[in-house]
Order: sequence, then structure tokens, then C-alpha cells
Amino acid sequence: MTKTVDHWIGGKSVEGASGAYGPVTDPATGAVTTRVAFASVEEVDAAVAAAKDAYATWGTSSLAKRTTILFKFRALLDAHRDEIAALITAEHGKVHSDALGEVARGLEIVELACGITTQLKGELSTEVASRVDVSSIRQSLGVVAGITPFNFPAMVPMWMFPIAIACGNTFVLKPSEKDPSAAMKLAELLAEAGLPDGVFNVVHGDKVAVDRLLEHPDVKAVSFVGSTPIARYIHTTAAANHKRVQALGGAKNHMLVLPDADLDAAADAAVSAAYGSAGERCMAISAVVAVGAVGDELVAKIRERAEKIKIGPGNDPASEMGPLITAVHRDKVASYVKGAADQGCEVVLDGTGYTVEGYEDGHWIGLSLLDRVPVTADAYKDEIFGPVLCVLRVDTYEEGVALINASPFGNGTAIFTHDGGAARRFQLEIEAGMVGVNVPIPVPVGYHSFGGWKDSLFGDHHIYGNDGTHFYTRGKVVTTRWPDPSEAPAGVDLGFPRNH
Repeated sequence: MTKTVDHWIGGKSVEGASGAYGPVTDPATGAVTTRVAFASVEEVDAAVAAAKDAYATWGTSSLAKRTTILFKFRALLDAHRDEIAALITAEHGKVHSDALGEVARGLEIVELACGITTQLKGELSTEVASRVDVSSIRQSLGVVAGITPFNFPAMVPMWMFPIAIACGNTFVLKPSEKDPSAAMKLAELLAEAGLPDGVFNVVHGDKVAVDRLLEHPDVKAVSFVGSTPIARYIHTTAAANHKRVQALGGAKNHMLVLPDADLDAAADAAVSAAYGSAGERCMAISAVVAVGAVGDELVAKIRERAEKIKIGPGNDPASEMGPLITAVHRDKVASYVKGAADQGCEVVLDGTGYTVEGYEDGHWIGLSLLDRVPVTADAYKDEIFGPVLCVLRVDTYEEGVALINASPFGNGTAIFTHDGGAARRFQLEIEAGMVGVNVPIPVPVGYHSFGGWKDSLFGDHHIYGNDGTHFYTRGKVVTTRWPDPSEAPAGVDLGFPRNH
């Protein structure tokens, strides 16, 4: 029997009442294994109401209480990381090691939230005028919401809710309907850690649920990670409803390889960054920009490595890359490769039509490598979100930087070189939010914030780190003047009470 994933509202699993469900497939087999309840407006309202009721006490709870619960959650998360990774593999398809890595990166932010006390300290200026002090404090917002993508069903929610609830907010999560089980497991672990009912809620669904969160008057802030068109819509709609918004969009991440670079290291990095997690990540390197005469040798080295990648089911320890999330997405990714030659690309590797013996109905695609890609080709212009790597050729460093900066995306980028001066110029001149120097995927550690520029981010705040704390709190400034005791009215004794 197909299992059903329901909602998590008010500290318990709540059966879907709308009558609408969506299918969840095992990408390795193509079989529908689960159905997920789609929330109605009324069910979203119930989750928000539960969060609002919980905020009445959680918002005024002590930091010590909040962090104690988060420490317990951190321990439970660590103990159950294999179980969570298995859920991710079953519904997303990524190999188990990738899924474990996802849990580990989410765990970093939980650990950051455990130490949130130092980030919430205010400031004090004394004697700004005679007997006048000014202090600044940060306070929670109330009910906040997170809308998260399919490619990291555990990590991206953990980029949001640990900091939000550590700051005193309550949270409503709308995870991807394609792989919802990881979010439910996180909800169960939070309850086991002692999180009060209603502080964390999960509603599944589609545009109906999303739009209700964006317009609900009790939702004070919305965090989103996904494609650029949806990020733009989230930002516009939520802002129009007077909400604080951080909406992280798509990417086309470039890796600039200079003539002095270690080409073996660059090729290793390109293969891991382009094809890891089947390319389904917003920080994947999807465009290598080869400077000068290194292009031919670099492409040969990338091809040599790519041809050795073992593709198979994510639960097979021998697999290095799994299937794509859906057959529809697989076919869309394949269309970029099939049309590449007609748009001026040299197809070095064509991964379309790939199948795995015994799993012929899975959402399989092989690794594709396109060389001498013109900037007008669709494979370069669009975020493909699959294992397709484009190589572009330029003559100079300056030409490479200009090419990268002309992209409408500005999420992450990298340079491979032995020249410190060139690397320094690059990190200052490049128009992207995250830069790697001989590091292909420059996702920052938890105590630095993650976020892009241009069409890769809508809103003023990056996610997690200091920006995360500031996003989930608002500042208040208090100006205080107390009279000096010598000015007290006559007859009033300001000394200690006399008990004997």
C-alpha cells in the first residue's frame, strides 16, 4: 500500500482534509511510493493559528530554554542522520553519501543556532546626555514561514528554522511536494527534543498553500529557495503583503580557469562541482571558462574523469551519481543537450538516453559535456539543473570576467589559478555573492551568510549567519532617563528596607 505523508500542525501529524494529494516517486525506479496531502487554505490557516498561539509563550521564553531544546535536537539529528539520508535518497534519488553531506551541512546551522545567544546581544551607550542612556535590542517577529526546494529537502529547511526559532519566532514550513518525508522526520525530532507544540509546523501542497502563506496577515516574514522566476514572484507577492522577504533564486555558476592553474585539480573540481548530486543544486558549476590555450587539455581531462563516474541507484554504495528527481525534469535537461549542436556547441559527451540495467523506468540521464559553447546557446543562458557542463573559451582574464559579469545570475563563482594577484582582482571585480579561489563550490560555513547577487537573490538579507539572525529579528532602540536619587521628593527613603 502506498504510504501517505500528512501535515504536522500543533505538535502532531494531522491527516489531510482537502482531498487533494500529490504523488511521490522513487526516482531510481519511477514507481510511485508515497502520496502527500495538499493543504487547503483552511489547513494553512490552522498551521498559522497554531504557530501564532505558540508564539504567545515561545516569543517570551528564555534564551536558555530555546537553546537547551536545540542542543537536544542537535543530538537527535546526529543520531538519526542515516535515517534522514535514507529518506532523502528514496524520494530525491541522490546517493547516500550526498544525502549524508546534506544532513551535515544542515547540522552546522543547528549548531550555530545553539550558540545564538551572542548574536542576540544588544548595545548600550551611557551618558549620551545628562543621565540619558540609549540601548538597542533585537526582538523576534512572530510567525515566519519557509518555502523550500526539492534538491535539499533537509538542509535548506535547516538553513531557516533553527535560527528562526532560536530567535523566538514560530515557524511554518512548506517543503517541496516531491520529497516531503525528510521535513516530517525533522518535525518529529523537534517534538522529541521538547519543542512546544505549534512552534514548528509543516504543511504540504502546491500554489494554493504557497499563496496563502504569502498573503496571510499573521505571517511576518517569508524565506524561499528555488528558481529565479518563482523567487521573483515570492518576493513581489510577499512584499506587497507587507512581509519581510528573503528569496534565493537560480544560478549559472562559472569557474574561470587561468593558464597557470593546476589543470588536474581544476578538472577534478569541475567534475565534482558540475555532476555531484546530478547537478541538481544551485551552487553547481555549470559553466567552465577556459582562458587562453588551456581549453583543449582541460576538456580532455574533464571528459576522462566524467566517463568514469558510476551512475546508479542512490542506495547502492557503488553509485557516485543517482537519477534526476522526475521524468519530466530528466526530459527537460536532455532537451538542452539534444539541441546543443544546432546552436553552435560541440557535444563532447551526450548523456541522453542513458539507462541502468534493472532500473529501466528510473529517471536516468548520463553526464553531458558541451565545448565551445556560445553565450547565445540555451544550454548556457538557462539554469539547466542537471548534469550538463558547458565550456566556454576566452583569450584573456579580462574577457572572462566580462563574460561572467554579463550573466543575469550572480550566485557563486570560482577562479582556479596560482596567481594571488589575479585571485585578488577576481574576488573584487566579479559580480557574485559567493566567490571561491581554487574552491569550486564556495558555500560558506554556517557563521557566514549564504546568498547571491542580481537575479539570484531578491530581498535584502542573505540566509543563515549574521544575516539570518537579522532577518528573523527586528531592532528596537530605547532611550532612558532616570532622575538622580538626590532629586527624589523629600520624605522618601531610597535606602534598603529596614527589616529589624
